[in-house]
Amino acid sequence: MPVKHRPVHEIVLPECEGDVLQIQDLHFAYPDGHVALRGISFNVCEGEKVALVGPNGAGKSTLMLHLNGILSGDGDISIAGMSVNQENLPVIRAMVGLVFQNPDDQLFSPTVFDDVAFGPLHMGLPESEVCQRVEEALAAVQMSGFGERLSHHLSVGQKKRIAIATVLAMRPQILALDEPSAGLDPRARRALINFLGDLPLTMLISTHDLAMVAELFPRMVIMDGGEIVADGLTAELLEDEALLEAHGLEKPRV
Repeated sequence: MPVKHRPVHEIVLPECEGDVLQIQDLHFAYPDGHVALRGISFNVCEGEKVALVGPNGAGKSTLMLHLNGILSGDGDISIAGMSVNQENLPVIRAMVGLVFQNPDDQLFSPTVFDDVAFGPLHMGLPESEVCQRVEEALAAVQMSGFGERLSHHLSVGQKKRIAIATVLAMRPQILALDEPSAGLDPRARRALINFLGDLPLTMLISTHDLAMVAELFPRMVIMDGGEIVADGLTAELLEDEALLEAHGLEKPRV
């Protein structure tokens, strides 16, 4: 069990209106008995950018996979007031744009166009709207003109942008990214940070990149041992070196 640095409720966050994500008392154990989530509860407001941080095995990726029903534990999750359950999954998966850490897990079609068009096509949209959404999504990630390229021939940074485009084409309410900066060289990482900073979407990311968190994400949720051990303003939590050290984190160098 992780060391409790201080009760989460003692950290005061600014008030906001319109929770787009609500998670209440979420528990999850894998079939081998490993308990990955222990009573996770927090809300994300519309337009908020929130980072999930913590050591390996903290439960961050497991939590992300609950947002659109890939995993299902005990507890309540709702997206814009809609419960994440089997009946609502088709709608929920359009509302939550989940981008995996490895873009090769998300890109499987012959061309970039086919990858980005996959979601809108399965929403039953007419061909003209599908094409429009593909163009808009590629433009949003600064990859216009790449539609006919082969996804597996792209660089890691380009693949990550295309993976993001595949979910933007669904016009989600929440963009959820698992380790978006992992594996990127410094130039590609900087390009990704600039892109995410300009993207006007509610965003939840799981990451070890605390320098990126400090730059882009006003709110930080620290997880350890399947629990939330702190939830508050990034600037405040990053100054608490005892808290960071207790949970395997290190304040980024300026």
